Amino acid sequence: MDHRQQRVERHRIELDGPATRFVDRFLIGNGTLGAALDGVPGREGMDLSLDTLWSGGPRRPGDGPAGRSLPSPLESVRRAIADGDPVAADVRSAALRGTTFTESFQPLGRLTIDYASPDSGSRSTRTSDLARGVVETTSASGGEAVTLHAFVSAVDDVLVVELLGDGVREPRVGFATPHPSRTEERTVGDTRWWSATGRAPASVRPSYLGGDDDEAIRYPTDVPDADGLVDTGMAWALSIAVQPIPGGFRLVAGARSGHRGWRDRPLGDPSTLLEHARATVSSALQRSGEALLHRHVADHRSLFDRVDLDLSASASASADLAERYFDLGRALLIGSSRPGTEPANLQGVWNDQVRPPWSANFTTNINLQMNYWPAESTGLGDLVEPLTRFIGELVDAGQRTAGESYGLDGAAAHHNSDLWRHTDAVPLDAHWANWPSALPWLVAHLHRRLDDGGADHAARVAVLQAVEPVVSFVLGMVVTDAAGSLVVSPSTSPENRFVVDTDHTAAVTAGVAMDQELAHECLREYLALAERVGDGIADVGLLARARDTVATLRLPQVGRDGTLLEWAEEREPTEPGHRHLSHLYGLYPGTRITESATPEQFEAARRALRRRLANGGGGTGWSMAWVLCLAARLRDPGLASEALDTLLGPMSSASLLDLHPMGDLDDVFQIDGNLGGTAGVVELLVQGHGGVLSLLPTLPAEWSAGRFRGFRVRGGHVADVEWSRHRPVAATLLLTAGGVLVELPDDGSMITITGPGGALPTRLEDGAPAGRRRIGLDEPGVHRLEFARPPGDPED
Repeated sequence: MDHRQQRVERHRIELDGPATRFVDRFLIGNGTLGAALDGVPGREGMDLSLDTLWSGGPRRPGDGPAGRSLPSPLESVRRAIADGDPVAADVRSAALRGTTFTESFQPLGRLTIDYASPDSGSRSTRTSDLARGVVETTSASGGEAVTLHAFVSAVDDVLVVELLGDGVREPRVGFATPHPSRTEERTVGDTRWWSATGRAPASVRPSYLGGDDDEAIRYPTDVPDADGLVDTGMAWALSIAVQPIPGGFRLVAGARSGHRGWRDRPLGDPSTLLEHARATVSSALQRSGEALLHRHVADHRSLFDRVDLDLSASASASADLAERYFDLGRALLIGSSRPGTEPANLQGVWNDQVRPPWSANFTTNINLQMNYWPAESTGLGDLVEPLTRFIGELVDAGQRTAGESYGLDGAAAHHNSDLWRHTDAVPLDAHWANWPSALPWLVAHLHRRLDDGGADHAARVAVLQAVEPVVSFVLGMVVTDAAGSLVVSPSTSPENRFVVDTDHTAAVTAGVAMDQELAHECLREYLALAERVGDGIADVGLLARARDTVATLRLPQVGRDGTLLEWAEEREPTEPGHRHLSHLYGLYPGTRITESATPEQFEAARRALRRRLANGGGGTGWSMAWVLCLAARLRDPGLASEALDTLLGPMSSASLLDLHPMGDLDDVFQIDGNLGGTAGVVELLVQGHGGVLSLLPTLPAEWSAGRFRGFRVRGGHVADVEWSRHRPVAATLLLTAGGVLVELPDDGSMITITGPGGALPTRLEDGAPAGRRRIGLDEPGVHRLEFARPPGDPED
């Protein structure tokens, strides 16, 4: 039987034998420090990473392209588009690009711990306890039991490894880093100390550019100035202590990087960093192992336990696997994004390569956004703080890009960024680089945070001020086309191209579906927020322009064959099965396209997705996670099951980490598929937008019975639901406001409603799609719904 099909205790992943690839390891972290564990019995190996350890340094004024002279390159590109010459538009768009690439997220190094004599004849088991944030390896050494358990504490800011059992010997510790470094070892009383210090690369060429010459990875040769600062190549320090404890040994490790802020020169002298790391470890050593574990578990569970999904009643191996996948996604977000840290990057906070895939950067044309799709719905909204801060800093950095590259007011950012808040288009082909719509997509999450309620006036004002430069740039990108429609120009569909003629393809045009959706959503949300904060705060001129534009902005069109168009006109894509599903943004993660309000576009989106998949779409983990979310919105349980089978099968490693196929190369881990898949699981069970709270909208056939607790939808409403035989049994809804339409399966069951003041009548409302019914709930507060089959209704 496949190891992932075995029934195990809830919230746990159990595997026999160690990981032989990075993608099969168990991951633990506290948002700052990440560790990826092999689980080799007797000789643990773990790759360590720090969220702020990156190559390069801040981009200061003067580092980027010089100020551009008029006429702006933007107007030249727009003329080519208006003249119907997309090939020329592609060529001219090179003038809108910058000259540099993002820098790369760096590994700290590999820690090894020899703690027992391996017994090749013994069997080992490794377990990831997702609810507690603890990884454990159990084995035997010479017939004697040996246990290793490890966690990374956010409370005490350290990695803790305990080695227990009669077969444990005094551990030998090793640390290997790919960076030039210095090491030191000393003994103080019964505690042995190791330290390693070094500097990150001054620059790293992205791995997708190939080449392994001397310039691919360039280390600094300069000496820090009198303040210990450098332009590039920050310092780092690692401190490790090992001490005996009853029944074994304990290792505690802490690390620091020289990062001081995205605008600030980093520390290049590691001495102060090592002092801080040692002090952190020393403080942790003052606590017992039980105390450190208790503090960590209490902190981790305070987040993890906010929601629960239990599919065990389905008695289905695939449902059990989906439940663990959901738990893993939340544990990964808890481990890679905490208030005060960097946002989760392409690999969260885990990396073992100096040149990781796509630099392990913040890829902003889907992947960074997808990382945070499940945050609000699964009770982890406070873990979005790093993303919120990142967006504000990207807006600051992007004002220079908007002015110098486009000659426009406001702020612009393109398809990827890094620790130093890179915002220019990278010097690649247009279908990769020329997409300046990252910020309109990112600020959508700021609005979602406010939608969930609890935000005070000051918080709304802060979001308004952060959004206004983005709105200003969006308005500057909109022009009137030959048909009199308002369209974004220039415009591309991320990473896709279209056929121009038998000899040419192109990417740059006007009015692409995703850009039109993003512009419409950005302006609409801005106007709604300005109304909420009241008069005298929003920019009056900007408000007027936004109102005029959003009212007449061209929305995505339906083609002759009934599919939602990716571009403004009927165009043949060069890749009919492209992994990006950008033209379906309005269906998910957007909310404009719904089954009830826009039925024609809803059906057109369904056809467009089916066409993509029929041509091989969804070929990466994150792409299939997006398919899952779209299937949930389309109320297509069959497609949802297919997407889940792919995500949990070929797109997952043994440890359920998301995989990105790399052709002839080994698959690589990308965290976005795990997190996007987690969001998709929620969407299958509860949705809430457009004033409708929908329960069990897309229940897969394999999930015949189960329950969930604490799921949140837009508006801050919270839902607990139990179902059996694919029918709801009971639901508890905490409504933050009245006037909510609750949508339910139209299965003929009788509903008993108890509201805040007692029993309520079941009031059916119009507008439900086929197979569904709606009831109206007028008051905020807790509502209990119980479902009973009518007399004489046959059993399933």
